[in-house]
Amino acid sequence: MLLTVTLNTALDITYHVPALIPHASHRVDSVTERAGGKGLNVARVLSALGHETVVTGFAGGTTGEVLRGLLAGLPPTDALVPVAGTTRRTIAVVDAASGDTTQLNEPGPAISADEWDAFLTAYGKLLADADAVALCGSLPPGVPVGAYAQLVKQARGAGVPVLLDTSGEPLRRGIAARPDLVKPNADELAQLTGSREPQRATRDARRRGAHAVVASLGAEGMLAASPEGTWQALPPARFEGNPTGAGDSAVAGLLSGLVEGLPWPDRLARAVALSAATVLAPAAGEFDREAYEDLLPQVLVTEHTPPA
Repeated sequence: MLLTVTLNTALDITYHVPALIPHASHRVDSVTERAGGKGLNVARVLSALGHETVVTGFAGGTTGEVLRGLLAGLPPTDALVPVAGTTRRTIAVVDAASGDTTQLNEPGPAISADEWDAFLTAYGKLLADADAVALCGSLPPGVPVGAYAQLVKQARGAGVPVLLDTSGEPLRRGIAARPDLVKPNADELAQLTGSREPQRATRDARRRGAHAVVASLGAEGMLAASPEGTWQALPPARFEGNPTGAGDSAVAGLLSGLVEGLPWPDRLARAVALSAATVLAPAAGEFDREAYEDLLPQVLVTEHTPPA
């Protein structure tokens, strides 16, 4: 079983409009709702890839009820912890004329000390059956800034490989707890290390505690630095569409490749192809399977020679 943690879950709402014009009223062509937040997006893709997956984190209020209703009876399995506050919403407005997406993210609910303790108890029980765990996204108010470091240590203590995908101070503290893999984007990596040179920054991130680092570099694909070597994977083209969830699909590709024992080049090719196929999908947090299968053999993966 694969476990994903989303402490700041969200109801993802996607609007498609012919053109997004500031200060104007808009007629929406279509609207979709999905149970979201980074870890839920990861879990949905893992399930589609054939892995038994469980989601945990927090959900509360009327929005939380809608979110859990969307999960009911479908993979992944819902193991969310109820809270008194209301789960946030995220609004993605997709502009058909330009292909751009405008994102609006609400704040999450305030989490009490008792609710955090209840989550830690549930998380410990879930780890007993987990083959790997992904810790994903931002922290809602009230959760300690060192929460991910605590969760990484708990997973390592249980012998469960752990992937961390967050940013800012939670990433800085979490990476010091020595996760098996971290997956920052270029901005998050630069904020962590102070360097915008990808190879130097990924090496620095490994020195800070991560066993392996995979950096998302936008049009430049993904760069992986691990004890086995360094590789870069490039998509065959630049794709326009809705990027919401593309990084989460990459996480699913990396986590599934880890538990399947794939070599690094194959893990990276899967992650890049899934990410691109998610940009091409009409709804946030989903991927276009036909596009994924078409793109997978086209991803170019090259090995980098380490500096002398």
